[in-house]
Formats: sequence, structure tokens, C-alpha cells
Amino acid sequence: MTDTLLLSDAEACAPSVTHAIGTEAAAAVAGALKALADPLRLRMLSAIASDPRGESCVCDLAELADVSQPTVSHHLKVLKDTGLLTADRRGTWVWYRIVPGRRAAVTALLDAFAPATVLGTPDHEDAGRAETLRDMDARVTRLAEELADELTGLNRDLVVAIVRESYAGLVRSAKVTRHMIPLTERFARQRLADLTRDRETGAPQVLFVCVQNAGRSQLAAALLNQLSGGTVIARSAGSTPAADVHPHVRSQLTEIEGEPEAGSAFPKPLTDDAVRAADVVITMGCGDVCPIIPGVRYEDWAVGDPALASPEGVAAIRDDIETRVRALLTTLTT
Repeated sequence: MTDTLLLSDAEACAPSVTHAIGTEAAAAVAGALKALADPLRLRMLSAIASDPRGESCVCDLAELADVSQPTVSHHLKVLKDTGLLTADRRGTWVWYRIVPGRRAAVTALLDAFAPATVLGTPDHEDAGRAETLRDMDARVTRLAEELADELTGLNRDLVVAIVRESYAGLVRSAKVTRHMIPLTERFARQRLADLTRDRETGAPQVLFVCVQNAGRSQLAAALLNQLSGGTVIARSAGSTPAADVHPHVRSQLTEIEGEPEAGSAFPKPLTDDAVRAADVVITMGCGDVCPIIPGVRYEDWAVGDPALASPEGVAAIRDDIETRVRALLTTLTT
């Protein structure tokens, strides 16, 4: 009897390994990660991925650190041997670019894994998040009813559904605090405005998109709203929103918008309705793919990630974005 029980317990708790990564695939991934396990190599990869030209010269990459030219060449060779980079010699210099088939992997590393590793979320915040979620449903229901009562020109069921979808979209990643209900209301109102917007009338609308909507896209939207003076409406969203705006970027938003407005910035999920409502959709060099809507103009800006940059790098990225925003504004207002 005891033997039977022991066997049953062993069978019950035996883990399934049928879906584990294969041995050969694990070895290949581990080899690539080992090659990337060097701070200078990661900085080189980031510089190449975000270079507006789509490629970087060895002479540019040598400025990232005070090391010899042979050391720079060694690190680039390691990255090239992993299959992440391809090289092209022109005269006395060699130019490097991301292999097209590996760009999605590089994007995931630099725009998702790296920021999550640097910023992280304390365990006590996760515990508080779970407790807050249990008390939130009734408040969301009340908000939905209040907006439906206010927006009498829209179908009531639609308003309620949008509020609940907006909350669900935000709660997957956003920090659940006392601000969750106001954020849900703002996001729901924005989505309802998108659903009813006629792109033939009103101010031009621009949607900036990046993976986490925590850095480049927030900064670009703030700069365009400031420089346009209301003649253009700028919005931002992310395919996989982060929990919060990156601290480096929040300080920049404070300089641009002032404390109250910058404090209300939050990462938002990308929706089809936001794309449909936009006149221009701009992805921020992070590999995101947006729905293709007829009549919408699409651009991609290769811009560095301020979340991982030095203070000097953040300032340079802001200047780069501002230059692009000014050029865009000229095309929208002339």
C-alpha cells in the first residue's frame, strides 16, 4: 500500500519536459548569450541598432569606450560570428549592420529584456498589486456606468465594453495604485474619441509607437505637442507597455511639459482604433509592426533608447527626436 502511494505521488508531481527548449536550440541560444555577455558588446549592438543610417562605422563604435582599435575589432568579430551582424568594407573602414533576420531578436533584447533587467519591479510592489486588484472590479464597473451616463451620444454597451477593455489593457502591465481608475478613464476616453474621429476634419493627429511606450514614443509625443502649440495632436502607445515611464524620460517630460502633465504620462497599449484615428503613425526604430490602414502615412525613426543611455546620451537622443519632430511638423502644417 505504501509503495503504491509513493508511486502515485511520484507520478503526480513528475514535471513534464515535453515543451522544454531542445538541446541544440538551447546550445545555440546559450552561445549567443555568452557572446553578448560583455557590456561593451551590448553597447556596440545598441549603437548599431539605433543608428539612423541603419549601420555604423568602426570609427563611430570606437568612441564608445577608451579601448584600442584591435579591441573594438575583436568585439565586433565576436558579434559577427554569432550571426547578429554583417560587415561591409568600404575603402579603409568597415561598416556593420544588424542581420535582417536577427533584428527582431535584437529588438527584444534591447527594448524589452534590457529595460526590465535594469529597472525591475520590487517584490513588495507585486504583493501590493495583487491586493489592490481584488478591490478594483467594483470601481471599474462604477466608472463604466458613469461614463455611459455622460456620453449619451454613444451606445451604452460600447462605452461599458471600452472601459473594461481599457482597464484590462492597462492592468496587465501598469503599476496598480490609487491612480489606476483615473488612468483607465483617460485611456477609455481616448479610445472612444478614436472610434468617433473623422480624419478628414480637425487637427492632424500623429501616433508614436514603440514596444514599451516608456521612452522614445513618450518623448516624441511630448515634443510634438509642445512645438505644435495645439495645431497637431500627438499620441503614443506600445505593443507591450511597460509598468511605468522610464525615470530618464520622466525627467525630460518634466522639462518639456511641467510637473503636473509629466506626472500623468503612462504607458498605453496599442489599439487598432488608435492607428485608424491617426493621420501619421511613426514607429521608433524598435521593430514594431502596426496595422496597415488605407490613408494613414507610416514612418520609422531609428532612434536610440534613452532608458539605457547615459545622461549625455539621453540629451543627444532628445535632440535627435526634436530635429525629426520639427521636420515632421513642417510637413503637417504647410
